[in-house]
Parts: sequence; C-alpha cells; structure tokens
Amino acid sequence: MASSVTTPPSLSFFSSSVFFTSSNRQNLKPLVAFRPNSLKTLNARPLAISSELATLPILSFTGEKIGETYLDVKAAPPETARAVVHRGIITDLQNKRRGTASTLTRAEVRGGGKKPYPQKKTGRARQGSTRTPLRPGGGVVFGPKPRDWSIKINRKEKRLAISTAVASAAVNTIVVEDFGDKFEKPKTKEFIAALKRWGIDPKQKSMFLVMDLSENVVLSSRNIGTLKMLTPRTLNLFDILNADKLVLTQDAVDYLNGRYGVDFEGEAEDEEEDEEADGGEVELVEEGVAADENPAPAE
Repeated sequence: MASSVTTPPSLSFFSSSVFFTSSNRQNLKPLVAFRPNSLKTLNARPLAISSELATLPILSFTGEKIGETYLDVKAAPPETARAVVHRGIITDLQNKRRGTASTLTRAEVRGGGKKPYPQKKTGRARQGSTRTPLRPGGGVVFGPKPRDWSIKINRKEKRLAISTAVASAAVNTIVVEDFGDKFEKPKTKEFIAALKRWGIDPKQKSMFLVMDLSENVVLSSRNIGTLKMLTPRTLNLFDILNADKLVLTQDAVDYLNGRYGVDFEGEAEDEEEDEEADGGEVELVEEGVAADENPAPAE
C-alpha cells in the first residue's frame, strides 16, 4: 500500500508560499521593498526627558535613621542615557588635556649645519646632517606639537548628563544630617568612625556633596584617599561615576532638586544674563567712543 508523503514547502525567501500568494507567485517579487538607509525617512521625535523620583533615608550623625527625603532630578531615556553620560565624561576628560607637549623637528634642532663626512669613498651611507631623525640627538618625526584638545558640549546636555548620573546612583545614595559642627578639632579617626556608623566602608570610594565645608571637616577627611568632598561649585561627572557610595546632606538634596529638576528654568536665566552682558559691553564701547570724540582739554 503506497503512502502519500507530502514534501514540506521550501523556506526560500523568494520562492516560498509563505511570503508569496498564488496570484503573484509568477512575478517573484518580494513583499518587502528594500531601500538604502540614506533614502529612508526617519521620524524625528523630541528627546523625552523624564523625572526620576527616589526615596532616600536620612541618617543622624550617630547612624540612626531619622527620616526620609526625595531626590527628584531629570533623567535621559534608557536608550539614550548611556550616550549622554558618555559624551559628558569624554568632554570633561578631554578638556583637561593641556596640549602643551612639543618636540623639535630636524629643522628646529640646534646644530647639524656641517656635513658629518664626505659623500663618497667612505663605504658608509651618505649623511647630510648630524641632526637627522636616524641619529641620537636628531629631530623627531611626526612628534607632538601644542594643540587644543577641548571640545564643546551644550549646556543643557552637560546638565542632563550630571542629573542622569545622579539619578542612576540613587540606589547607592544616603542622606546625612549636617555634620559640619560635629568635629570640634581635626581628627581623621573620628571621621572614619562616622563613615562606619553610616554603613560606608572606608576602603570603598565615596563622594560627599555638601553646601558648605568647615575647616575641621576638610582636615579630618583629606587623609582618606578613597573619599571626595565636593561642593556645588566642584561637582563633576567623573567623581559621581567613580564613586561607590554617594553621601548628601539635606541642603545638597534641595540643591540637586532645584538645579537638576524638571522645573528648573535656568536656561532662560542664563540667556538673560548673556544678553545683559552683551548690552553692558555695548554701553562701554559707546562711552569709549563718546570719550574719544570729546577729548579732555590739555592743561
């Protein structure tokens, strides 16, 4: 008894019935029209900036939990957050390069005016100068020259990179009460004891953000190599990403919420300040012109 065996349909993209119907199978045209990327129209969507709300515990100087606070800062969407933070950190690191490295070419090295030995009858390779790059003391080929390594980043993008890094580090962030007046004299041992009471390992990297730094706090913490004590003026992206633990005061939390929150309107304030600065320069120039037109009489 013969059994009918059905062969499975071919899975070829151009000949399979999965992708083509019986009516257009003879044309053998794919259902998907391929176009190069340069001809595709992209739907430009505005960058969606959300606000990340995190609950942070507040610890006393003795290490006891005395309350909670909220950190509400801007954060870039997950698909672009990594690129924004990467651009911010690359800008910071590259702008620190001084670009003062300089070497001398064979035209700038002192000496070498005399031919070291005759051109012929020596059996050696011909040499026209002792300052050739092939000899010790000669010039450098394609060596570094002074240059400017700085790159530009938009002010809003830089602020978004910092706020995104702060929002991502919220899981490793604690808030402590103001401890500026807790140190009557500089004592590193007391500061290390305070770190342990707050649940911070002194061997781990930690970053403190405070609004004001007292002299005793600075002297007590400067010998701890894994600790960074920052103020809003010195806040930077590298120290945020490099730290294992972030420690904030309540005033610092209020500053971050105000400076890097969704309701921050500093862009307009900065533009107004720039316009005022430009207007002040124009007034000074006009005054200078008026002074030149009406010079003071000579005595």
